[in-house]
Amino acid sequence: MPKASGRAGFSTYSHTRWQVRILSTLDYLFQILLVGISLYSPPPMSTTIAAPPSVEPAASGTEAPSFRTVPHNIAAEKALLGTILVNNRAYEQISEFLHPEHFALREHGRIFEASARIIERGHIADPVTLKGFFEQDESLADIGGPAYLAELVASAVSTINAGEYGRFIYDLHLKRELIAFGEDVVNQAYGGEVDETAVEQIEQAEQNLFTIATTGQYEGGFEPFKDSLEKAIKMAEVAHSRQGGLAGVTTGLAGLNKLLGGLHPSDLVILAGRPAMGKTALATNIAYNAAYSYKQSGGKEGAVVGFFSLEMSTEQLAARIISEQTDISSDRMRKGELSNAEYDRLVPAVQALNEIPIFIDDTPALTVSALRTRARRLHQHNLGLIVVDYLQLINAARTSRNDNRVQEVSEITRGLKTLAKELSVPVLALSQLSRQVEMRESPRPQLSDLRESGSIEQDADVVMFIFREEYYLERKKPVRYANEDDAKFAQRESRWQQSKTDVAGLADVIVAKQRHGPVGDIKLQFQGEFTRFGNLDTLHGK
Repeated sequence: MPKASGRAGFSTYSHTRWQVRILSTLDYLFQILLVGISLYSPPPMSTTIAAPPSVEPAASGTEAPSFRTVPHNIAAEKALLGTILVNNRAYEQISEFLHPEHFALREHGRIFEASARIIERGHIADPVTLKGFFEQDESLADIGGPAYLAELVASAVSTINAGEYGRFIYDLHLKRELIAFGEDVVNQAYGGEVDETAVEQIEQAEQNLFTIATTGQYEGGFEPFKDSLEKAIKMAEVAHSRQGGLAGVTTGLAGLNKLLGGLHPSDLVILAGRPAMGKTALATNIAYNAAYSYKQSGGKEGAVVGFFSLEMSTEQLAARIISEQTDISSDRMRKGELSNAEYDRLVPAVQALNEIPIFIDDTPALTVSALRTRARRLHQHNLGLIVVDYLQLINAARTSRNDNRVQEVSEITRGLKTLAKELSVPVLALSQLSRQVEMRESPRPQLSDLRESGSIEQDADVVMFIFREEYYLERKKPVRYANEDDAKFAQRESRWQQSKTDVAGLADVIVAKQRHGPVGDIKLQFQGEFTRFGNLDTLHGK
């Protein structure tokens, strides 16, 4: 379990850590550049078709280096295409991952594309059916025209080997992409936008490299139902083995755990509310509870937490968590109004919190790409829960062509859902609600109030709202009407006071959508002074 450090016992991405990560990333990219962008090297790779032209030794006796060609294997491409033309069933082995652009020879890509179209229509692709395609495409005349099809058929290998040949061709394509990627990194570093920093270029480079590694992966596809059943049984075993009966990450709140079963891997969980409802407070409570459970159970329960705070600083978040755990007001801490006794209580509490595995990143205006890059770095520390505070403060990617904020938010939510699936961790993202909530007679939120995008509701696996009626009642204090007698005013004021008393210190968590289970309302206790949510003691009313 990683040991947290930093302000108030919580890890942050300090300047020093970023320097280490930047140097590490630069070293990694440099290794790629050594492979990809040098024009000269020792003799060419065995995967090339022909050896490059040799150069006579220089007069000085030193041997001049030969020119390096990009990785490719024309013979393998011809063998695969010939195999497909001989037996169209070979296409089934490579159709999921191999595409026309993966062939080094552009003409081979065009032949593959034409064959694929014919096969997918249910027809036979062979030299006879492709002959008309060759006759119509003048660009194929350079490689021999229709006669080239016979040459391909003569190069065919066994259908059993088609998959291996396809993977080999795809691997060479990735190597060519790496070379192009390295050149782009160098060119971007020399040029680039005026306001683009080196850190932003590194993050973009990491994202591009990740895209190369994951786009077109061919490991996916159908799996036997028995394998899916085994995974479901393992999840049930995990839940059964825990006293709380949770298959997911605990929230530390009994009612919420019971309704949701915890926060599940790959889920995007939206926690929305109007300002002053306590979104950040509830998120920090859940983050602390998950991290504390991880520490106490030795990693068997709970989770290592990565907290992206785009609104508050690390010290503000840490102060809130200290306040929750010590019953000392964070407001009084900030103003320096603590008594000696309270300060003496504070120090050992902070020392105990040092071991809690929470990592906080308070970098403002992150893009989804940068957020994903940093989350993947933290994944090596057994990251189990990501919290984002909050969704509308995430910036759209620099390459985004959408000027519409609704479309930008749609891209952001899809990016967060993709991140949850990539890392197989729950992502808890906070969201603002539109002002129309407060224009209704009842300000209780509903799904249509989600601000700026209906895609939030669509992409999320769970949508929760935080609602405190006490907040709205405090702003509805009765005012004496003209000509209203004392008795009627006193009666109205008494009813208002009673309504306030009934909901004082209470909060509702409204689960309005749950893809895997029921919806419902959870009553929680809320202590605003300590920004703390807790389980409601139904026996004693609070």
